[in-house]
Amino acid sequence: TGVVPFVALLLLQRRPVAGRALLVTGSGCPGHGLCRSNVLEQTRRQVAVLNATAQELFSLYVSGAWGWPGVPSESDKLCNPAGIFFPAFRVNRTSERKEVMVAMYKLFAFLNTSLGNITRDQEELNPMAKELLERLHNTTKTTRGLISNLTCLLCKNYNIFQVDVRYGDSSKGKSAFKKKQQGCQVLRKYVQVIGQAARVLLPHLSPS
Repeated sequence: TGVVPFVALLLLQRRPVAGRALLVTGSGCPGHGLCRSNVLEQTRRQVAVLNATAQELFSLYVSGAWGWPGVPSESDKLCNPAGIFFPAFRVNRTSERKEVMVAMYKLFAFLNTSLGNITRDQEELNPMAKELLERLHNTTKTTRGLISNLTCLLCKNYNIFQVDVRYGDSSKGKSAFKKKQQGCQVLRKYVQVIGQAARVLLPHLSPS
């Protein structure tokens, strides 16, 4: 594992990567022209949308992903995320903005890859679940836009252009049940973390 450039992260999101936290600063950032004038407002809006829709996505997954009666009632046990990897989120509202932005980038890069894996599995296992698949695609689209904006802000404000990111285990090769369970665990953890992330990040997105 090494340092992964932002561009590589966006292009190779489905590749599982493990590594330590590492920042690289220097002259590698592209010009500040990559930032839109409304990048802060757009980022605030994307975080708010993800926070507002996370629980609904999880509920839709629980009701639509399993394919046989009774399982949704067991979701508390089946979807317990205690045994899965999820990026540590140790920043708070008093943390420095730079630290918050880096933590957010790691969180949403992980989430974007996980959503890609979940969507792939559901397209294979549950292709008729149109509402669930549409919601997964929309959430992934929002997450990708957020990553792009965080990339811009990290480069523009802190000249950080590479971050070492750890992703979770791939579900490829696992049984259908394990694929469904892994997706459920990730989405349950996402619901738990996104509210905290929104509370921490939004105050840091006000104009300086």
